[in-house]
Amino acid sequence: MRTAGLVLLFVLSPVLADVPDGQKPEVEHLLKFVKNSPCKMDRNGTQHTGAAASQHIVEKYDYFRKKIHSTEEFIAYSASKSTTSKRDYLAVCPGQATIKTQDWLLAELKRFRTRNSAAK
Repeated sequence: MRTAGLVLLFVLSPVLADVPDGQKPEVEHLLKFVKNSPCKMDRNGTQHTGAAASQHIVEKYDYFRKKIHSTEEFIAYSASKSTTSKRDYLAVCPGQATIKTQDWLLAELKRFRTRNSAAK
């Protein structure tokens, strides 16, 4: 039985791929950042609140999880563009120029990493 369990774990390992444990706080931070942001996420010409955008990103994250091995891949697969239209998602923030969501989140990831490395 023990051998069967190890074989099952080995077979399922690719399905369980995800960001490394050390990067999970980064993904969680980015999801909260989007959810709590005053910015709207423009997907295919329709703007969505931070809460709705965050939920959409989570759904795409769940769908692409087996292909995601880093926080940068999380952004690329889950929060950068439409899989059907291939159009970039945009962050529309009050008083700021519209920016690709991928660039917006990569900048926030850089800020998050800088703050956390300084705190250590």
